[in-house]
Amino acid sequence: MELEKFVDSLPIPSIIKPNVTYQGKPLYNVRMLETLHKFHRDLPKTKVWGYNGLVPGPTFNVEKNQPVYVRWTNNLPAKHFLPVDKTIHGAHHNPEVRTVVHLHGSPSEPASDGHPEAWFTRNFKQTGPSFVKEIYHYTNRERATALWYHDHALGITRLNVYAGLAGLYFIRDEQERSLPLPKGKYEIPLIVQDRSFNPDGSLFYPAQPDDPSPNLPYPSIVPSFLGNTISVNGKVWPFLKVEPRKYRFRLVNASNTRTYKFQLSNLSSFFLIGTDGGLVERPIKVNSLDVSPAERIDIVVDFSESAGQKVVLQNGFELENPTGEVMEFQVTKNLASLDQSRVPSLLTRIDPIPLNRVRKVRRITLQDSQDEFGRLMLLFDDKKWDDPVTETPLLKSVEVWELVNLTPGIHPIHVHLVNFRVLDRYDENGRLLDPIPADFGLKDTVLVGPGQTVRIIMKFEPFSGDYVWHCHRLEHEDHDMMRPLKIIPPNTYRYKINE
Repeated sequence: MELEKFVDSLPIPSIIKPNVTYQGKPLYNVRMLETLHKFHRDLPKTKVWGYNGLVPGPTFNVEKNQPVYVRWTNNLPAKHFLPVDKTIHGAHHNPEVRTVVHLHGSPSEPASDGHPEAWFTRNFKQTGPSFVKEIYHYTNRERATALWYHDHALGITRLNVYAGLAGLYFIRDEQERSLPLPKGKYEIPLIVQDRSFNPDGSLFYPAQPDDPSPNLPYPSIVPSFLGNTISVNGKVWPFLKVEPRKYRFRLVNASNTRTYKFQLSNLSSFFLIGTDGGLVERPIKVNSLDVSPAERIDIVVDFSESAGQKVVLQNGFELENPTGEVMEFQVTKNLASLDQSRVPSLLTRIDPIPLNRVRKVRRITLQDSQDEFGRLMLLFDDKKWDDPVTETPLLKSVEVWELVNLTPGIHPIHVHLVNFRVLDRYDENGRLLDPIPADFGLKDTVLVGPGQTVRIIMKFEPFSGDYVWHCHRLEHEDHDMMRPLKIIPPNTYRYKINE
């Protein structure tokens, strides 16, 4: 079934409000529910899993340095509606439906980070081996930025996120509010996910690779997933009517595998003003942006010269395919008032991490391997999830990680707890590459291209304990391209840990 593009208006996710307090702070109650969702005018309602029954989940708007609590409750059925491969880590001998929520980009305490083994089933009837809490604490200490929350259960993250378990979490502060950027109804969230549908309108996710060998289990994990439609805020190829003025778009790539080259069909330039960790120091004028899974971009687009026109947000990697188009901006609304917003030449200051503070340099390879069934596995240093921890930085220490991609694919590498800076990029022959625009901002997920070495620098604070780092192509993460990360308090660092 071929779906017509740009026939559904872009929905804006609702804002969640706390209805009670806990320990004197706001408490949000969020339930994970199975429900029906209308993805497109010509599709029947589709079974999904949503936070509070919404796809995407409700948006959090919180203030910097004002802590909140969230009670995440699993009210999902006992059986998954997508194909669960029970041979991969986490899924073997564990309940089929498990959830745990990760606030992506947040420097949370270990017990509130959404560790993949801190999963829980419906009403906490069964829990994972890691410490499980019913109420999470978010300090909101970080700079104003767009975080996102999503499921992180070991071995089924790809299925749970694809089923609908994702949403946005904005941190606001006075410094950002003081800037003359587009505000209010002119600031629009865009949560981009690719999806495929069965003939009956239900979500399609492959139960096996396209060319399965006879000895593969059924269902079997696939090495990647690329949907044949693009949804934004839960609508397939939507449109948005806009005024001929500047808009600010807060965009997250929430797709399982797909990397996008976001550009405008009229080839006009726009400004990158923020990345994963908030505003960049100075706006960067761009014609396109490469955004891999889990990365966020904060951009300002000026439609003032496009009155009466239709401008399509494109994926420049796939212009010959239907998935080369993401959504349409229809510049058909009258200007409500004079546009007094602007993009200032200085947005913020980002404190550098001095290289002379570096305690350790780690060189980590990203490489191909195979599992016992002959399936492709992508690993770090040829180590699996269950191998002993090797990344054990000291609390408040500074490290440089050299991520060496020996594979032919893109890997978005996400490190929990920290924001980091990108130092530089090299090709497979050791030649220095030009930075990509997002490299100039604070990051928690970095795009590492095929054959590239990317060096990142980070300070491991403010908490010690058990975290993880992983590829954010969810099929890779679920199949052992994830490793434990243990932050060691200084007073316990008396013995040699395997580094």
